[in-house]
Amino acid sequence: MTALTAKVVDGAPPPVVRHVQRSGVELALLVGAVLVVLLGHTCVALTTRGHAPADLGRQALGLTGAVLVGHLVVRFLAPFADPLLLPIAVLLNGLGLVLIRRLDLATPGQPAARDQLVWSALGLLLFVAAVALLRDHRVLQRYAYLSMAAALLLMLVPVLFPAINGAHIWIRAGGLSFQPAELAKVLLAVFFAAYLAANRTALALTGRRIWVFRLLPGRALAPILTIWLLSVGMLVLERDLGTSLLFFGLFVIMLFVATGRIGWTAIGLLLAGLGAYAVGTLEPHVHSRVQDWLDPFASIRAGQGPGQLAQSLFAFAEGGTLGTGLGAGHSMLIGFAAKSDFILATAGEELGLVGLSAILLLYGLLVARGFAAGLALRDAFGRLLATGLASILALQVFVIAGGVTGLIPLTGMAMPFLAQGGSSVVTNWLIVALLVRLSDCARRPVPEAEEAG
Repeated sequence: MTALTAKVVDGAPPPVVRHVQRSGVELALLVGAVLVVLLGHTCVALTTRGHAPADLGRQALGLTGAVLVGHLVVRFLAPFADPLLLPIAVLLNGLGLVLIRRLDLATPGQPAARDQLVWSALGLLLFVAAVALLRDHRVLQRYAYLSMAAALLLMLVPVLFPAINGAHIWIRAGGLSFQPAELAKVLLAVFFAAYLAANRTALALTGRRIWVFRLLPGRALAPILTIWLLSVGMLVLERDLGTSLLFFGLFVIMLFVATGRIGWTAIGLLLAGLGAYAVGTLEPHVHSRVQDWLDPFASIRAGQGPGQLAQSLFAFAEGGTLGTGLGAGHSMLIGFAAKSDFILATAGEELGLVGLSAILLLYGLLVARGFAAGLALRDAFGRLLATGLASILALQVFVIAGGVTGLIPLTGMAMPFLAQGGSSVVTNWLIVALLVRLSDCARRPVPEAEEAG
């Protein structure tokens, strides 16, 4: 690979590096991911039933065929894409199906693996369609305000439906359910990236200075701040505080990346802390979660048995370093959220600290490759969009992993790819598709004419 300095108009990006096509690397990693997933299914069957799964061959053919289609689409339509993105997504999604299938065997009256498999297939189809149809990510910049309007509409619709588990975040039709805020976060990332890219100079270089802070100009900041407040306000009314926290973090991160003003990060964290304190004090549902976080074993001392967080901590403790083995844990004692909010507890118990660390490292690598694509892109919109999409994944992992391990209060979100949730897995496949397209643009050789001009 040879380094080449790019001359661009809208900034001073790092040197552009010519990358070769790495389709062979991606294919080898995909083969490894498929083998790991099939091994996981076999281990669960051997532990719980004493024999290999009868449909192992059908599972192998279906998974291999689906993965091969995704690989061929990337190979021919995004040949310079990062070769790690698709294999990591396949491995995480496959491990999630293994863990949900394992919990299904312990709770036969509440099957979820088949529905999750269908949603995963739909997510992979959306991945293929997005990579095939979106040939240039800069096209999305034209639809910034349409994305904003669609995001607000998606967050408003669930208010018209009955609350589920105390929150108005679901749309139910027949036996299917969908969480619109999952797709709304991608649309808001597109809007934030487009708006900040168009106004980054005004946001970074203008504004009144007070003490050590330079205030952002109201004329440029007001529209994006208004949209953010409306979105967060609707989510608070719906009691979807986990997604509210994610949107707040996304807004602060992208504002910092666009302006380079670290002081606004500190102000954002302060406002987040004040808002969390106010909501945790005034909202009974959130207050109970805060109390459970402060003393997860209070219900045991009161003679009421362990709560969800206490059971989660017991599961992590039982797993130890190497885990109890797939199919040999008892994390189903957590209750109805074992397959969704607390899926990481099952991984920690049955795979141990080693397996849990490997899963978190996969997430870290996925986020890092997203940031790397953003740093290598030569347009401001692409840099901000890649940063925003990678930040969505990073914030979700931190909020969920921190909640189930007792680091922060629980917020009720789905672990990307791993947890039960159709809208979540479909949206995450869309995020990976956009990152594949962005990384392909970042790693693609620059034509000589573009270098000259």
